[in-house]
Amino acid sequence: MPSSFGTTLRVTVFGQSHSPAIGCVVEGLPAGFSVDQDALARFMARRSPGANRWSTPRREADAVQILSGLNPQGATCGAPLSCVIANTNTRSSDYDELRRVPRPGHADFTAQAKWHGAQDVAGGGHFSGRLTAPLCAAGGIALQVLEARGVLIGAHLAEVAGIADEPFDDGSGSGQQLARQLASLRDGRDFPVLDDDAGARMRAAIDAAREDKDSVGGIVECAATGMPAGVGSPLFDGIESAIARIAFGVPAVKGIEFGAGFSAARMRGSQNNDPYGMDEGGNPLPLKNDAGGNLGGITTGAPVIFRLAFKPTPSIGREQDSVDLEQGTPAKLSVRGRHDPCIAPRAVPVAEAVMALALLDSWLSFPPDSL
Repeated sequence: MPSSFGTTLRVTVFGQSHSPAIGCVVEGLPAGFSVDQDALARFMARRSPGANRWSTPRREADAVQILSGLNPQGATCGAPLSCVIANTNTRSSDYDELRRVPRPGHADFTAQAKWHGAQDVAGGGHFSGRLTAPLCAAGGIALQVLEARGVLIGAHLAEVAGIADEPFDDGSGSGQQLARQLASLRDGRDFPVLDDDAGARMRAAIDAAREDKDSVGGIVECAATGMPAGVGSPLFDGIESAIARIAFGVPAVKGIEFGAGFSAARMRGSQNNDPYGMDEGGNPLPLKNDAGGNLGGITTGAPVIFRLAFKPTPSIGREQDSVDLEQGTPAKLSVRGRHDPCIAPRAVPVAEAVMALALLDSWLSFPPDSL
């Protein structure tokens, strides 16, 4: 079961939803970088469960314990950095029947078809969204490294249950509007939207789905400013490829688009092409950003922007059709346990972690060539 990604910055995620702990190992971090563990804890708190009405009732502190990779002064020392996060609030009995009657929309059936009962079914095992916690631990450190290099990353709920937030500015030209939007998301708000009215309607839709024993999906938009032009590589190691590979390892992600994304298919070339101009320093830059900050897998100097589509949480209280794998007969299933009525709000920092890990790895692996 491979659970690693990256070229120079290599990340391995381990553990199961109800194992004693989950964690990650990060290889290739630049040595000598001082990790702000208080900032990392604040970042982890944005993803942690049980903090509000729109997340699962399961409460976990998600405190990151760094076991190796730092010197006594708290700076990276060149050795692999390893982190563990304790699982302290598990209820495995809720999942006893899932090896026999798989949940629709989950990996219960496919895991059974592959491992024939040897898999850990509790909480979804290694397929669980719980594994995004160590992903965020690794990504939270990458965010700090990139911020020290002048790169700022932020994300918001672009849409929940068909309710749209104010979209990110594409960051073309001066990029001041996008900078203001990213700054507003860093002010400690509880619900990650730019438009508070839209956020209130999103929360109401999530509450309505919960009351109806159902769930809703959403779209998370993520942007990174400050990336220099020339980072990345053509074909299979490009910026889009690096981001997409990590993103599709996040449970419930069903789609990704960059820049104009699928709407580009409805444009003419004269509309979709980003013309070039010169900035105040005499450097070329795109005058708009339908490309999403990269062309040919290489950064353009404009903000890198992507959007992730998250499906509705498949664990719902409504009765659903399934099968009894032991008896070979139809079965009914009402999912027990504690689950998010909408995954997207807690996925916002996960998208930021995905962006940070992909961009830092690309910068370390494929920097702009020296002339």
